[in-house]
Amino acid sequence: MKKILLGLLLAVLLLVGALYLSGYGYLVKAVATVYGTGHSTTFLSDYTYFDNRTIAASSNPQPWPLSHDYNRVPETDTLQHLHKQYGTVAFLIIKGDSLWHEKYFQDYTPLSKSNSFSMAKSYVSALMGCAIADGYLKGLNQPVGDFLPQYREGLAAQLTVADLSSMASGLNWDEAYYDPFSITTRAYFDTHFRERLADLRITTPPGKSFEYLSGNTFLLGMVLEKATGKTLSQYLTEALWQPMGCESDALWQLDSDESGLEKAYCCIASNARDFARLGKLYRDGGKWNGKQLLDSTFVATSVQPRFAEHPEYGYGFWLLDYQGIHYFMMRGHLGQYVIVNPTNGVIIVRLGQQTADTTPQGSTYPQDIFDYINETNKMLSN
Repeated sequence: MKKILLGLLLAVLLLVGALYLSGYGYLVKAVATVYGTGHSTTFLSDYTYFDNRTIAASSNPQPWPLSHDYNRVPETDTLQHLHKQYGTVAFLIIKGDSLWHEKYFQDYTPLSKSNSFSMAKSYVSALMGCAIADGYLKGLNQPVGDFLPQYREGLAAQLTVADLSSMASGLNWDEAYYDPFSITTRAYFDTHFRERLADLRITTPPGKSFEYLSGNTFLLGMVLEKATGKTLSQYLTEALWQPMGCESDALWQLDSDESGLEKAYCCIASNARDFARLGKLYRDGGKWNGKQLLDSTFVATSVQPRFAEHPEYGYGFWLLDYQGIHYFMMRGHLGQYVIVNPTNGVIIVRLGQQTADTTPQGSTYPQDIFDYINETNKMLSN
């Protein structure tokens, strides 16, 4: 038995050594973080296994007012079933400027942090708008090569910050979440990923068509870092988190230690109440309590499709035309949603451990998004 155990230990050590020597050492971190904690994919609290940079709570916190009807209308039976089926941990409905409904599950509270996953892309695009307003960027058509020298020749010279935000870069990036060898998996678990980004190439003409690639937002984050001379966390704190009155510190996952780069395409750990604020800012045309934080034209452009053949995406926001209403959304892995109905001003926030595994025929979106909208509308009608 002792020989068998020693043999197994030696085999594991050889395998780990081979992975590091072949450039796949990040898989050790991936296995330890995911499978070693009893999960099968990334999860809501996995930010605790990575280095993070703090996004500081506002020095002038602005709690959400509670509606006169706060939590007076019970959830529909269907909504209760959805929460159980997909492991919801937080569900909020904001009506006007007030919290109308709020419920937490699985020991989560209003202060519990949860991984945003790709909802972070909306924040990065918002920071692009801030950088334009602050004069760090000349506009949506500014070339990426002005900040990243490797994008100054060939097709790459045509690449603009707008192309990165609207997912139209032509970048050779493999958006495969469950392939352990894809660059998306490497970006999540590898360290010092900034150097890896230098190897990416533009293989098709930018600005021509939509293709959702997390690498676009990673590059946009690097552009903003260069343009502003600030970390993304610092700029988000100053430009949005503080003026929006966010009540809690948030954390932004890094690709290495304290000197690392924020994983711009994902991974802001915050709570449902504070996530809702960016939805309200965009719903209100970039204005917060009378102060214009984002240019209203920029906001209006962001929540409309850039490409007619891909009406599902604008600039950092997902779009949905449903039952005669144009919704826009922040959206992340496992069903993290901030869904905004600009027609009636209602904002739905849902955080949880799983999204629907069914998609209606002809739709881009999983069924649960439609269900959350439908059941919210039923509650509001009561």
